[in-house]
Amino acid sequence: MSILAVRNLTTAFSTAEGWRDVVDGVSFDVDAGETVAIVGESGSGKSVTALSVMGLLPKGKARVTGEIHFRGRDLLRLSEEEMQAVRGNEAAMIFQEPMTSLNPVMSVGAQIAEPLRRHRGLPKADAMREAIRLMDRVRIPAAARRASEYPHEMSGGMLQRVMIATALACAPKLLIADEPTTALDVTIQAQILELIKELQAEDHMAVMFITHDMGVVAEIAEKTVVMYRSKMLEAGATEDVFARPKTDYTRDLLAAAPRLGDLGDSAVPRPYPGRDGVLANPVDTVDHGGDALLEVKNLCARFDLRKGVLGRVHARVHAVENVSFALRKGETLALVGESGCGKSTTGRAILRLTEPVSGSVMLEGQDVSLLKRKALMRLRQSMQMIFQDPFSSLNPRMRIGEAIAEPMLAHGLTTPAEARARVAGLLDHVGLSPDMATRWPHEFSGGQRQRIAIARALGLDPKLIIADESVSALDVTIKAQVVNLMMRLQQELGLSYLFISHDMAVVERISHRVAVMLLGEIVEIGPRAAIFANPAHPYTRRLLSAVPEPDPARRLVRRDIPLQELKSPIFPADFIPPRRVYDAVGHDHFVMRQEAA
Repeated sequence: MSILAVRNLTTAFSTAEGWRDVVDGVSFDVDAGETVAIVGESGSGKSVTALSVMGLLPKGKARVTGEIHFRGRDLLRLSEEEMQAVRGNEAAMIFQEPMTSLNPVMSVGAQIAEPLRRHRGLPKADAMREAIRLMDRVRIPAAARRASEYPHEMSGGMLQRVMIATALACAPKLLIADEPTTALDVTIQAQILELIKELQAEDHMAVMFITHDMGVVAEIAEKTVVMYRSKMLEAGATEDVFARPKTDYTRDLLAAAPRLGDLGDSAVPRPYPGRDGVLANPVDTVDHGGDALLEVKNLCARFDLRKGVLGRVHARVHAVENVSFALRKGETLALVGESGCGKSTTGRAILRLTEPVSGSVMLEGQDVSLLKRKALMRLRQSMQMIFQDPFSSLNPRMRIGEAIAEPMLAHGLTTPAEARARVAGLLDHVGLSPDMATRWPHEFSGGQRQRIAIARALGLDPKLIIADESVSALDVTIKAQVVNLMMRLQQELGLSYLFISHDMAVVERISHRVAVMLLGEIVEIGPRAAIFANPAHPYTRRLLSAVPEPDPARRLVRRDIPLQELKSPIFPADFIPPRRVYDAVGHDHFVMRQEAA
C-alpha cells in the first residue's frame, strides 16, 4: 500500500530574477515497509523535495505545485495547523546535522519527549519515561542516565540516534532521512543504517532516504530515484538501476562509487575511471631507493585540562601518543581512523600548528621541532596543508586570485605582477579557468573550492602536502575528480601526501601505505594491499567491515556491527602511557601487540 505518492512535484524559489525551479516535475511512490532512495549530487533538489513533502519551506519565498498524497490526503491542500498535526506525528524527518537541529539548552531526553507531549498529550513524567524507552530502542547505552545530558556532551553517532528516537517517538508511518550518515565515521554509519533497517522492520514503516552515496543506496533501498539539476533522470528497482543504468549521469555515479578490493594486490594507486585526464596506467612515483622525505619519531601531543581558581592541571587529553612513521618522496601515506583518534592533530603537530610536547619531526634531515619562528616559516614552504572545509579556510573578503597569491607574496617568492601570471597557471593546473581569479569564494561549488585550496598549496612548490579530510564532505563524483587530480599532480610534481581520512574506500584508491590510528596511537601500519587484504588488528578489521558496498545483493545481509563508543583519551595528570610493542606480520607491515585481557 502506498503511504506517499508524489506527482509532478515542482518547487520554485523567489530570486531577484523571478521564480527559479529547484525541483522540476518529480514523481515517485513510497510503500509501507519500503525504502526509496533519492540520490544525486548537492544542488540536485533532493533535500528540497523532502522539505516540500514536509511543508517546511518558507512561505512567500517558495512555491510548491503538483500533488503530495500522504495516506490519502494531499498535503499541499492542508492548512499550517493541519500540517503541524502531521509533522513529527504521522510523518517525521531526520536531518543531516544533529548539532544544528537539536536545541543546545534542552536535555536530549526532554527533546525526545517533546513530540510525545505535543501530539500524544502525555504528562511530563510519562513522556520522559517513554523517551528513555526510545533511547534504549535506538541502542543508546545507559539511557536513563544519558537522558539528562545535553547535545554537546554526546558524540556525533549518539546525537544521530537521538534524532532517530525523536523522529520515531510518535510511531510515524513515514520517515524521511536526509543524509543522516554523511558526516559520520564509517563504523557509526554502518550502525545507523542497521538501526534504521531494524526499526523499519519492526514498525513496517515507509522510509524516504536521501543520500549521494551509492554504497548506502545499495545496502538500504528497494527502489532508487536519481535526480540531477532539479529533474528526475530515472527511477526503478535498485537492482535494475545498478545493473542497467539508463543515463550517463547514473553511470557516472556508479563508476565513482568506491568498491573495496577493486585494486587487488596492486602496489600502485589507481585513479577512478574516466576522470580528470589521469593517465590510464599511472606509474609508481615513489623513490624506493631514496631517503625518507619526512620522518616522525615518538610524536606526542597532549592538551591540559585545568580546573579550580588556580587553574591547576587535573587531567590531560592524550591526542597523539608516540606516533612514528616515515614518508618517501612521491609516496602517499594514509592516516585513517574514526573522529577523535588523533589523525588531524598529528598533521597539525607535524606543521607545528599544534605544538607537540615531545618527539621529533624531520623534513629532509632538518628537525622541524627545533626551528625558530622565521626558520619555521621558511620551511613551511615545503610543507603545506589542505583543510577539510575549504570555505572556512578561504577569506570570504578576498577574491580567489588574491587568496592563491597571498602565500607567495608573504614568502617573497614573486612580485605582484608575476603572482597574477602564476595564479592563472595554477588555476589551469587544477582544472579551473584562469578568469575565475576575480570571483569570490561563495561563487564556487565545494569541489571547485577544494581545487582552489590545492592551487593555493601548490603556489609555494611544496614537497609535502598534508590533506586533512580534504574530500570527505564532497559528493561522490566530485570526490572522484579531486582524488584523481591529486594523483595526477603527484605524478607530475613528485609530491608526497599525508592523506588523513576516515573513508577506507578512498584510502584504498589513493594510498601506497596505510597507518591505522586508535586513541592517539598507530595500531597497524603497512603497504596498502597488505592492510586491505590481511588486516591484522581487530580495529582495522572493524573499519573495513563497516564500509558500505555498492552491491544491491547485499541489501538483505544483516551485518553484526557492535555498538561501541571510543574510549576517552582523557587521563589523570600523572598518567604514564604504557610502552607499546609492535610485531612484524609481513614485509613492512607492523601491528601493535594487544594487551592480555
